[in-house]
Amino acid sequence: MTGHRPTCWREVRWVLALAVPLVAAASTGFAQSSQCDPDETQPSGAVTRICMPAAVPWNGDLVVFAHGYVSPTAGAPAIPEDQLTLPDGTSLPGIVNGLGFAFATTSYSKNGLAIVEGVRDVREVVDVFTTSQRAPDHVYLVGASEGGIVTALAVEQAPEVFSGGLAACGPVGDFRRQINYWGDFRVLFDYYFPHMLPGTAVNVPPEVLARWDSYYVPLISAAVASRPAALDALLRVSRAPFDPADAKTKVETVIGLLWYNAFATRDGIATLGGQPFDNSTRFYTGSGNDFLLNLRVKRYRADLRALQAIEADYQTSGRLARPLVTLHTTGDPIIPYWHEPRYALKALVAGSGLLHANLPVFRYGHCRFDAAQALIGFGLLVLEVQFQELLNTEGAVTAASVEQRYPTLAWTDRPTH
Repeated sequence: MTGHRPTCWREVRWVLALAVPLVAAASTGFAQSSQCDPDETQPSGAVTRICMPAAVPWNGDLVVFAHGYVSPTAGAPAIPEDQLTLPDGTSLPGIVNGLGFAFATTSYSKNGLAIVEGVRDVREVVDVFTTSQRAPDHVYLVGASEGGIVTALAVEQAPEVFSGGLAACGPVGDFRRQINYWGDFRVLFDYYFPHMLPGTAVNVPPEVLARWDSYYVPLISAAVASRPAALDALLRVSRAPFDPADAKTKVETVIGLLWYNAFATRDGIATLGGQPFDNSTRFYTGSGNDFLLNLRVKRYRADLRALQAIEADYQTSGRLARPLVTLHTTGDPIIPYWHEPRYALKALVAGSGLLHANLPVFRYGHCRFDAAQALIGFGLLVLEVQFQELLNTEGAVTAASVEQRYPTLAWTDRPTH
């Protein structure tokens, strides 16, 4: 798969405008000084955390963070601490507070598929913040992965609450197609690597979850490494991205997608009130023998109740009254980049095209952004809302690589498939 660089003149102009102050600030180090209140419980039962700037004055604005997927086996809902740190080690509350913004987040009131609950809970956390501090001048909603679609839906549905949103690597284009993408990968895996995983694409035994890391990850890794032709066919037919310059990413893609099938299937069916995966009419292509593949691959038909729930509560509309910036790695194997042009089309049809901007990051991996890339996306959002650049960036970015990459808009670390 190849990525699409931004062609909209408006997006390029804003990115160039943002690159200058960020690069100029690159050598001064991270300002990650936050003063966080003790966690409290929202009316929904979710856990809320509020962090205020400690090193710079509060600018009066609030950033609410919507977290990504948490395994339904994780126990009671709690703020996922690992998701409050970017892959390069940057603290999210620290970078937000270092810019002068207040920071708030919520655990959601359930784990697993929690999009409906997430939309409700991020709205509720704004009320909690207002009671604790005061009503913010602007509220920016930022979310990643599952939090990305929470962000898009909340900005669409509650423009009176949120001034705008930054949705990163979320299934914003077509949630039903996302469900089918995961299910397709499992049935294709079972075709090319039969009898490897117990159960089926729509019925995963609890034993698989209990022994996933200790038994099934090593088992799957060894199997796909020993049969490279079958692995290549699986990736080709499923259209799952990997990095052709790094063979290890083929295994990473397989393990990542099968993890979501294993851990999300049972909870998803329970949450949606039925089985949502449907490949009853799908014709798979790209194998050495498409006729045989389509004859033998397992077929499933979705339950009507699950499809109705998806259409009612999980599909974005593209109807925007506030700006929405989307940030996505073009080689995302878990939530593919094809969501972005689909959402852009929705926004265009809805008459909201000028309120949506997409920034592709040309890299393999799911939500694999560094601090400077996250800042570019957030800075674009602030420009769209307030028509002004970010302040206090001298304490927000650090690496010398920023100086080398952003003047040329060189967002890619390596090509993606």
